[in-house]
Amino acid sequence: MYQLRQVRIEVLPDGADKIRILHISDLHLTPHKRREINWLKSLADERPDFVISTGDHLAHPDAVGVAIDALAPLLKISGAFVFGSNDYFGPRLKNPLRYFFKESQKRIHGPELASNALASALVTRGWFDLNDSSADINLGDISIGLRGTDDAHLNRDHYSNIAGPKTKDLLIGVTHAPYARVLDAMAKDGADLILAGHTHGGQVRLPWPGGSKALVTNCDLPTWRARGLTRIDDEPWLHVSAGMGTNPFTPFRVACSPEASLLTLVSR
Repeated sequence: MYQLRQVRIEVLPDGADKIRILHISDLHLTPHKRREINWLKSLADERPDFVISTGDHLAHPDAVGVAIDALAPLLKISGAFVFGSNDYFGPRLKNPLRYFFKESQKRIHGPELASNALASALVTRGWFDLNDSSADINLGDISIGLRGTDDAHLNRDHYSNIAGPKTKDLLIGVTHAPYARVLDAMAKDGADLILAGHTHGGQVRLPWPGGSKALVTNCDLPTWRARGLTRIDDEPWLHVSAGMGTNPFTPFRVACSPEASLLTLVSR
């Protein structure tokens, strides 16, 4: 069952009106995912002020048109996106036990996907491409800097190309895979909030005191940060979406519902 997670984050200047951001991630769309497509379309009814997608839109060579159709209602709202590995390469059958061992730099890629066509379609419809890029927007009276990276899981991230101190009321970092090197670089620049995906919330979670516990994150992020809103000391808030889809070869979740998140930003 798909769920819309409601999250309140105190990051705006005193007296600012609230801002509502819809965070979607890891759609892993194929032509046959009708339930997911219909639910994704329905999210436009929430009328967010802005939409941010943190990657892995595709899971099939013919899914670019599917993704644009599924996102069509949301593309009428201002938004931005970054890409994950599954926007560049299709899924392949892999041994799921590999996620429990030290990450290898050797990647097992599936067929190359039409990532350029997807990016062009999203930009043509008005969304900002934040893959190693930045954008400045205004929502109400708040000036917002957006800084994103390409997929760190494929070592395509080059945050240094856009690094620099915060110059807006709010600085939001956007990345697919929340590797420490990306989070640290954004924190150094004074980011207030970072949005990411990739982890699927662990995808398989075990019952645990106070909720459930992820077993893996598929990156160097600690498992306790695999899903939802977390913060360490005075570092930026980090919101990791558990995402909506899965690799077609492992189409299951345990104690980890597919989700999107409506982030309500309010004054500190």
